[in-house]
Amino acid sequence: MRLILISGLSGSGKSVALRALEDAGYYCVDNLPATMLQEAVSIYATYGYEQIAISVDTRSSPSLGALPVEMQKLRERGIDVRLLFLESKTDTLVKRFSETRRRHPLSGSGLTVEECIRQEEELLASVQELGARIDTSELSANALRTWVNELVEADDNRLTVIFQSFGFKYGVPLDADFVFDVRCLPNPYYDKQLRPLTGQDAEIVAYFAQYPMVADLMSDIRQFLAKWLPAFRQDNRSYLTVAIGCTGGQHRSVFIAESLAKSFASEQVLLRHRQLYRDV
Repeated sequence: MRLILISGLSGSGKSVALRALEDAGYYCVDNLPATMLQEAVSIYATYGYEQIAISVDTRSSPSLGALPVEMQKLRERGIDVRLLFLESKTDTLVKRFSETRRRHPLSGSGLTVEECIRQEEELLASVQELGARIDTSELSANALRTWVNELVEADDNRLTVIFQSFGFKYGVPLDADFVFDVRCLPNPYYDKQLRPLTGQDAEIVAYFAQYPMVADLMSDIRQFLAKWLPAFRQDNRSYLTVAIGCTGGQHRSVFIAESLAKSFASEQVLLRHRQLYRDV
């Protein structure tokens, strides 16, 4: 049996993630206390369900502290348990609650939305380190569905290295483990013919091939990652997100992320372009 746990901040897209898994053939349950996971899995097993997705979040906050222990117990039963933690920047969450006019689950205590978000972050602090984190800020629903499916399909017995391009003008991704700033590189944005293109286009690749400093920077990043990846494997990490940032997340960061993903093809690699997904 495979069990995918969805957790994270209210308004970060947990419902979208759960629906994506339901479309992928998972039997989905929303808002189950962590202390009921053992019993629920046993019941679903008797009915022959092999793929289950369950949302566990602050709506059942008294049981959150038991989640790490319950996950370990399930693994000891031979169940493939994974957790996806969704989060977003505070201003993004406030905007989403304002647009949908929905109440925050913790708002009953008379707190403002910002105060509810801070309180929820504190309640979930121990949960976010249990699995793969996804920052859904500036991310479309279609992109989130794609990222969720990619993470679920990855082999959990191997370290998954996620190369993610982004634009600093939109903020540093919350889910980044390493951040490399490549804004020091020549910028094709200032060439009107190259401006509409992205780092995936052949013309942009040819543009960067002119500059030895681009190859030097990539070589330094490759050497750093090659040196430290073994340490993360020994630490039993399942996911490592390497974020590459330029100004707008369209040219330099995309090109570098694409190149690094190819360099580490022998690893289990996922490639994300955060800003290219904004309007998808």
